[in-house]
Amino acid sequence: MLKFKIGKKIISNNHPTYFIADIAANHDGDLKKAKKLIYLCAEAGADAAKFQHFSAGTIVSDYGFKSLKEKKSHQKTWKKSVFEVYKDASINLSWTLELKKTCKKAGIDFFSSPYSFEMVDHLEPYVPAYKIGSGDITWLSIIKHIAKKNRPVILASGASNLIEVKNAIKTIQKYNKKIVLMQCNTNYTASVENLKFINLRVLEKYKEYFPNVILGLSDHTHGHSTVLGSVALGARVIEKHFTDNNNRIGPDHKFSMNPKTWREMVDATRELEHAIGDGNKKVEKNEKDSQIVQRRSIRLIKNLEKNQRINKNNLIFLRPCPIDSYPIYKYKNIIGKKIKRNIKSGDYIKKSDI
Repeated sequence: MLKFKIGKKIISNNHPTYFIADIAANHDGDLKKAKKLIYLCAEAGADAAKFQHFSAGTIVSDYGFKSLKEKKSHQKTWKKSVFEVYKDASINLSWTLELKKTCKKAGIDFFSSPYSFEMVDHLEPYVPAYKIGSGDITWLSIIKHIAKKNRPVILASGASNLIEVKNAIKTIQKYNKKIVLMQCNTNYTASVENLKFINLRVLEKYKEYFPNVILGLSDHTHGHSTVLGSVALGARVIEKHFTDNNNRIGPDHKFSMNPKTWREMVDATRELEHAIGDGNKKVEKNEKDSQIVQRRSIRLIKNLEKNQRINKNNLIFLRPCPIDSYPIYKYKNIIGKKIKRNIKSGDYIKKSDI
């Protein structure tokens, strides 16, 4: 069974779901706000606060986006140019140590998605794991560079096909076996219509094709129905964006979870984890008494004296069924047998009576 740690938390199919609060651009360029969000997500039940390390010039082409003539998808609502938005959302590298320290004080892990080779190396002293965003799933050279750091690799797979996912996983597995593979849909418009495209059953395919990875979900829809569905299908790492106010202006606030909805999500997931169980069908501890009061036993219609033979016409099958009852499904085996004790009408036949 695959098992590894992110920080002090064990990641495996038999351990509690690990929740990553992606603060992303929701710090709005303010370190104090970033630190506040760390404490808020920790209080709401997050296991980690995640950021995104990039500089605008190493992730987007100003010329390239302007040449598209019009903004696409979620970027249509942005007031600034794509390059300007990414520039505003970039993290000052002097923040990294402070963010790490703040996460430690809050009792959660700190890590980030690096979007350049330089950022991968910059983060190495600070992070227990790396997250690779969906947009870089075909950039195999940086995936290889991250994999060779020998930290757990969390790979999102939005807007990709199975061949591309296989290539990325194969690249990581050459150097690193600690992998979380996340199903993801990379539409950030916050539309309820997006639920139609989450395709959680991809997790079933991932389980089939990649039996030696941990499954997860990176999600950008409102609420937590997708989270519960994914956990039921085997996901053990969940990533959702986190903000303190969904009404703030910014690229990520609208579709993010807030402290209230995050806590509801975590609590509902913990309830679900209890309900999922171990898959072994058995009489559970809390239903042993129910087994007695709901099952039927073999009872007598008339008194039966010791050494008399059991007659089918003197039997009736009624509740309750004490634990020493003779099994009702074997009743034919006792027809014509002598009874070993006196039994009154209404009493049940025990295993020791035959």
